[in-house]
Amino acid sequence: MKKIEISNIATLPTRHGTFRIQAFREGDKEHLAMFTEPLPEVPLVRVHSECLTGDALGSIKCDCGEQLQAALERIAAEGGMLIYHRQEGRNIGLLNKVNAYALQDQGLDTVAANHQLGFAADERTYEIVETILEHFGITRMRLLTNNPRKIESLQNVEIVERIPLVITPNPYNEKYLQTKKEQMGHLL
Repeated sequence: MKKIEISNIATLPTRHGTFRIQAFREGDKEHLAMFTEPLPEVPLVRVHSECLTGDALGSIKCDCGEQLQAALERIAAEGGMLIYHRQEGRNIGLLNKVNAYALQDQGLDTVAANHQLGFAADERTYEIVETILEHFGITRMRLLTNNPRKIESLQNVEIVERIPLVITPNPYNEKYLQTKKEQMGHLL
């Protein structure tokens, strides 16, 4: 495993509430844990994969930005942690994600676009997530996800409950969400 560098803990006030944050550098990727204090015995956890277009730019071509905001609101209310997982575009990177968007503009779905570019439907790995959970002593959690791969990938923690995070489709993301459900097995 790569050497992990860990930051100090700082306070981050947000529109959803005040969180504590800590960063984890893994090679050239820097991941972030946002958490409430004290953490509940069985915290609500969201592993949110980076999506610059949805999270920061407000794209409605996906459900990422809305999922992020809904997760932060719920975690602030119930206590827990959001792990901001820096694997943009299901880990194909921003440049390739934009190229995949261009292929989607031509009619390909999200999976076919990734395949056309030479990638699997989902290139993400979750080892760093387990490292972060271990760092915080989290052995049991309630996982806020629709993605069965996240559930399967987290081997060293007991998932007491899977909580869906479903966003209302819009005309720009209906096909994307349908593809995630039908081809990637997302629990929508």
